[in-house]
Amino acid sequence: MGTLQITPSRILGHKLAENNTVFNSFSGVRQVGFASLLSRNRKAQSFWVKTRSNSEDRNGGGFVSRSSNSTGQEEGLLLGTEKDSDGSVVGFNLTPHSATSAAKILETQETEAKGGVELSEDIETNDKASIRTTYNVIFVTSEAAPYSKTGGLGDVCGSLPIALASRGHRVMVVSPRYLDGNLSNKKFANAVELEQRSSIYCFGGTQEVGFFHEYRAGVDWVFIDHPSYHRPGTPYGDMFGAFGDNQFRFTLLCHAACEAPLVLPLGGFTYGEKCLFLANDWHAGLVPVLLAAKYRPYGVYKDARSIVVIHNIAHQGVESAATYRNLGLPPGWYKALEWVFPTWARTHALDPGEAVNVLKSAIVTADRIVTVSQGYSWEITTPEGGYGLHELLASRKTVLTGITNGIDGNEWNPSTDEHLPFHYSIHDLSGKVQCKIELQKELGLPVRSDCPLIGFIGRLDYQKGVDIILSAIPELLQDDVQFVMLGSGEKQYEDWMRHSEANYKDKYRGWVGFNVPISHRITAGCDILVMPSRFEPCGLNQLYAMAYGTVPVVHNTGGLRDTVKNFNPFAGEGTGEEGTGWTFTPLSKESFLATIRIAVGTYKEHKSSWEGLMKRGMERDSSWDNAATQYEQVFEWAFIDPPYAG
Repeated sequence: MGTLQITPSRILGHKLAENNTVFNSFSGVRQVGFASLLSRNRKAQSFWVKTRSNSEDRNGGGFVSRSSNSTGQEEGLLLGTEKDSDGSVVGFNLTPHSATSAAKILETQETEAKGGVELSEDIETNDKASIRTTYNVIFVTSEAAPYSKTGGLGDVCGSLPIALASRGHRVMVVSPRYLDGNLSNKKFANAVELEQRSSIYCFGGTQEVGFFHEYRAGVDWVFIDHPSYHRPGTPYGDMFGAFGDNQFRFTLLCHAACEAPLVLPLGGFTYGEKCLFLANDWHAGLVPVLLAAKYRPYGVYKDARSIVVIHNIAHQGVESAATYRNLGLPPGWYKALEWVFPTWARTHALDPGEAVNVLKSAIVTADRIVTVSQGYSWEITTPEGGYGLHELLASRKTVLTGITNGIDGNEWNPSTDEHLPFHYSIHDLSGKVQCKIELQKELGLPVRSDCPLIGFIGRLDYQKGVDIILSAIPELLQDDVQFVMLGSGEKQYEDWMRHSEANYKDKYRGWVGFNVPISHRITAGCDILVMPSRFEPCGLNQLYAMAYGTVPVVHNTGGLRDTVKNFNPFAGEGTGEEGTGWTFTPLSKESFLATIRIAVGTYKEHKSSWEGLMKRGMERDSSWDNAATQYEQVFEWAFIDPPYAG
């Protein structure tokens, strides 16, 4: 784990040495308020910020330097203080060190030492883009790849923290330590048990939790250890359904996550109270409430902020109202979680419908709300997409932001993918045809490079629109196409896939289950990927498909609408330069079939247009760094207003 040293530079360093000034601590989180908006009246001074590993020698003042170069030419960051018109320090900025910017800033410091001048306009203009405020960021999540994953949530919380850490933030991810057998034990093999333990009062008693820690890719991965996480199955259930104590398991997670920044000396020092918590979905939804109800009344976390990230609003953590007393919250906070079912949803005529809703409490108390696409941020404010929370979300739309997920370019890259028999790139697409041929051989389909190969990868359930595919297949397979599906889910759809494979031996293959290598080969080998989802908060398969030059045909909803630009052959003077795929609406068999046939016709008869579609999709920036930039803007907004206080 790397730590920071702040070494005064030149003149300012000389002043500090003369005054015997000692820095005991430093927070990289800028104080934000009205003073921070007075940028024109600020003055800047700079420090060198250098880092090194813990194994190197410590020097005076308790700080550590990662650089072994003692000539003063180290590459690192500049720490600049920001002052208002009265000369008060209102914040700090970390500026990447370059010869040009360093020279300008040092020249300004020398001028200030002789009489003091304001930061010149040219420095402010030239270096504005390179100045970045850094934060102590705490991700709280029920899953994080590669340690635990059932879907997109695991991908996000396994990749976004790394992207943020690479941009200079100090990042911790807090997630349960699931143990369900030898395989899961190996995933946590590098996590070391820490000495610190926490006692948490909830569910009528005191629960003791342990902490395991792994430092990887610039991120502190912290795993909460408790017997309730040690059982076979997924993070949420087993073959018999959802675990009956999930409310207990994730209440523990939230309490422990709030304790971790205070008690864990990771890399030699704790994260402290001035943190930014990202609570992902309902499993982490108690975090914003705990900050406001359990800590702030006692002066703890008074400068912390929280953001709730909604990946799927259909899951809200709703339980009986009687369970409120188990959550470890003061009695006066019941209204934050109060939930009343509509009359039609109650079990009987005498049922009052009273419940607690954990996700609702997070929406009420969080400083900002983020969803995983811009389209989904609008959909959840509508009766159709809000699952009963639409009115509350609409009332908080001023703090609601949609940010499209990214994809891991190291794992999903057709030029380096270890699962592909041939590699290719936007500059040489010949390998894609070879991947298609190899996929046809592997699946036992007739090898025909000229036949459009259509694919589907996903969960087999109603949300993913599998019933639309089921109804369209008999008519679609009358055309000259091949179709392959990969997924698992409802038994009726799994049985239908097996039945269809028997009926259409030369045109259809269904792979029941999920297999990572075959999912990569289907993504690379298919010409078209279909996603007729009823709703899709973000969707990742269409992003994978475009990165691999496979053209998506998707329902015009949520993140699919945001990420797939509908192809218009007459746009751009007939070049169709704006399109990356096709979207269709309404969600019906007829609309689905019509759109696929347009795509197939383009593939067969307009090769140049098809190649343009492929390349535009491959050019799209779907990196996590792009998403991280947008999250940083939300971080800044979160610190503008005071935190929620009840």
